[in-house]
Amino acid sequence: MKIRVLGAAAGGGFPQWNCNHPNSRRARDGDPAAAPRTQSSITVSADGAHWFLFNASPDLRQQINANSILHPKNSPRHSPIQGVVLTNADVDHVTGLLTLRESQPLVIYATGRVLGVLGANSIFNVLNPELVQRRPITLEQPFELGGPEGYRSGLTVKPFAVPGKVALWLEDATKGPNFGSVEEDTIALEVSGPAGGPRFYYIPGCAEMTSALAERIRGADLIFFDGTLWVDDEMIRDGVGIKTGKRMGHLSVSGEDGTMAALRELGIKRRIFIHINTTNPILLDDSAERKAVNEAGWEVAYDGMAINLD
Repeated sequence: MKIRVLGAAAGGGFPQWNCNHPNSRRARDGDPAAAPRTQSSITVSADGAHWFLFNASPDLRQQINANSILHPKNSPRHSPIQGVVLTNADVDHVTGLLTLRESQPLVIYATGRVLGVLGANSIFNVLNPELVQRRPITLEQPFELGGPEGYRSGLTVKPFAVPGKVALWLEDATKGPNFGSVEEDTIALEVSGPAGGPRFYYIPGCAEMTSALAERIRGADLIFFDGTLWVDDEMIRDGVGIKTGKRMGHLSVSGEDGTMAALRELGIKRRIFIHINTTNPILLDDSAERKAVNEAGWEVAYDGMAINLD
């Protein structure tokens, strides 16, 4: 499997457009230790020619231009992008679909819940339904990634629910605890190659590490995991927001109940933080927090990061 990180930052990117946090200032000023990052997405391929996006970032046009693997090649109108798998309906994961509106055949994979959200918003009809297929996926049911014209990748994806919440723009306080969130609102993806091949997990949003989730990911070859905030009250403490990480549906990186502690004993071969907020000090190459995650065996994703998983 070939994996390319298209974007490593959380919603808004790094630096976020209206953020004057010290991290953002360093990135905006061109500090080499504060490399800018676009909003989170990866792309996956079995053969290096046919690619599948995991989420469609608002920065997708920029990401395509920055990665030659996604450039048109074979005819005046062409794209190596065969499809998009959506993990939720967050703005930073679905807005990029509008970039793919130029009558290009592809497949959108999502839960019934997320497909219902797209169907209820007519702006997504710019994706010509005669060319763009919307294929529902079911939790815990593996499916093979395939293209719109019969291409079969040999890569299998199993979607499963993780603790989280409904997208911010769909929150409804009248619907009960957690704004009426259901299992299909936040999913993760287990991806494997042909029988006996390697497997990895893509979990860009997760509010809690449960025992069931820990056992599922134990011994994985690779995991991309939610790295939004270093500490839960980070945005409040730094004066750039009013919500905690838990309120937004994110598990913090540090602390006794944080991600590093939760995954320490799970025997995962390679661990990478993705979906990192502009305030998180692990974005800075020279920070104590970056040193801490590296010493704990974690990497911090960056745009253009390439991985071959054999």
